[in-house]
Amino acid sequence: MTAHLSRTRNQNPDLDLSIQRVIRAPKQTIWNAWTTPDQLAQWWIPAPLQLRVDSLELTPGGAFVTRMSEDGTEWHPHVDAVFLVIEEGSRLVFTNAVNSSWHPALPDPVAMTTEIILGDHPDGTDYHAVVRHGSPEQRTRHEELGFFDGWGTVTDQLAASVE
Repeated sequence: MTAHLSRTRNQNPDLDLSIQRVIRAPKQTIWNAWTTPDQLAQWWIPAPLQLRVDSLELTPGGAFVTRMSEDGTEWHPHVDAVFLVIEEGSRLVFTNAVNSSWHPALPDPVAMTTEIILGDHPDGTDYHAVVRHGSPEQRTRHEELGFFDGWGTVTDQLAASVE
């Protein structure tokens, strides 16, 4: 199943982008793929890039830090963020507008707040990622930089890792 743009009740089409699809796996399995560092490292960056999870503190205000590599030896920043909301088994919210040391950040290429929502579905889990931006320009920039390709690819990789 291909990921597609969708709208939630709280989504602002001028500021937000989203990916939604049904993943044929239980919610807990997908939750574990998001919240277990070794599992997250397997799918949360488009292959063939490699991901290293430096911090995954699953509490509001907790650090979320990952690094990426093309060769597994030289690592570069990927995400430096904090969790805002953790609802066990169903919802994660994090932002890179504040970094893991709680300083205001100006992340490249855009600041965003991401909400991952796992809902019940007869065929598995309704997976929804909403990525919120501070301005229409930031949303447009993120879309032009390949939001749907990047997030679509990692969503496909997530599905492949759990189905």
